[in-house]
Amino acid sequence: MNSPSNMNLCMIGCGQHAWSSHGPAQARYAAQHPEVRLAACSDVEPGKAERYAERFGFGRAYTDALVMLEAEKPDAVALVVPEAVTTDLAAAVLERGLPVLIEKPPGRTIEEVDRLIAAAERIGRGGAVPHQVALNRRYVPLVREVRRRLAVLGDATRIEHLHYEMTRVDRRDPDFSVTAIHGIDAVRYLAASDFADVRFRYQEHPHLGPGVANIFMDAVMASGCTAHLAFCPTAGVVVERATVHASGHTFFLRVPMWDAFDSPGRLEHVENGRPVADLTGDSVSDGPASWERGGFFAEYAAFLGDLAAGRTPTPSLREARQSVAVAEAMRQRRSELRP
Repeated sequence: MNSPSNMNLCMIGCGQHAWSSHGPAQARYAAQHPEVRLAACSDVEPGKAERYAERFGFGRAYTDALVMLEAEKPDAVALVVPEAVTTDLAAAVLERGLPVLIEKPPGRTIEEVDRLIAAAERIGRGGAVPHQVALNRRYVPLVREVRRRLAVLGDATRIEHLHYEMTRVDRRDPDFSVTAIHGIDAVRYLAASDFADVRFRYQEHPHLGPGVANIFMDAVMASGCTAHLAFCPTAGVVVERATVHASGHTFFLRVPMWDAFDSPGRLEHVENGRPVADLTGDSVSDGPASWERGGFFAEYAAFLGDLAAGRTPTPSLREARQSVAVAEAMRQRRSELRP
C-alpha cells in the first residue's frame, strides 16, 4: 500500500453488473473514506471504461487491464468480468501480489479455483495475497441479521432445516449454475456449515433452449441439518426466499435482490409460535438503493476495511471452493455429490 493512509483502487470490467452494483458502492465508499482513491478502470470494449470513470469518479480509463496494473500499481483491485475470463485475469492479479475482490464464480471448476488458491499462496510470502470472492449474499444486511440472531441465541438453538428458493423470469441460460452459486453459498453461510451429501434433480425444459431446467437439491449439511434448494429460472417472478427452522425458532427471509418483487426485503422471526420481530430491508441496510440492500456496499466496506486494518478478507477462495464444487456438479448434471 502506498502509505498507511492512502489506498488506490483499480477496477477491471465496466459492464452492466459493474455499473449497477459495484460502481455505486465504490463511489460511496470513496466519498466516505478520503484515503481511498479510485485510481483507474479498464474494459476491453472502447468507451466503456471512459463512461464508467466519468460516472463513478475514477481517475483514468484503459482498454488493457494488465497495462493498467503496471502503470497504476494499485493497492487493491476489483475484478468484474465474464466468467469465461475471470480465472485468467484473477491469476494475473494475484501473481502480481495485488489484493483483489473477485466477482463470482472465481472459477467454473475446482481446478480453476485451485489454480487461484495456488497463485495467492505462492506469492503471499507466509500467507496468501489478500483476496475476497464476491458471494455477496453473505453481505446482504437481512441475511446477516439472521446469522446475528442465531449467534445471540447460541448453540442450544440448533439449525434443523433450511429451504432456499431462487426464481427468475425468462432466464434461458444454458448454465444457470453461474447464478445458482449464490443460493448454494447462501445456504452454507446461513447454516454455518458445509454440505456433506447433496442429491440433485432436474426438470429439463428443452423447448425453451439447451440446458434450461428447474433444478432441485436435497442436502445434509456437515452440522446434521438438512436443506432443500429450488432454482426455477423461467418462473413468473424474481425472488430469493429462505426459511430457517431452528430449535424453537423460525426465520422467514425475503432477500432483497435488485428492485424486484420482494423489495425492500423482509425478515420475520417467530419463536414458539409467537412473532418476535418483523424487519424490512430498509431498517437494517446501509441505505435504500438496491445495491445497498443487496449487500454490495457492505461487501466493499468489508473488503477495503479489512485491507486497511490488516485483517484477512472473507470469503476467501478456500472458503468459496465448496460452493464452486456444488455448482460444477450442477452444471455436469450429476445426480449426487459428497464433497
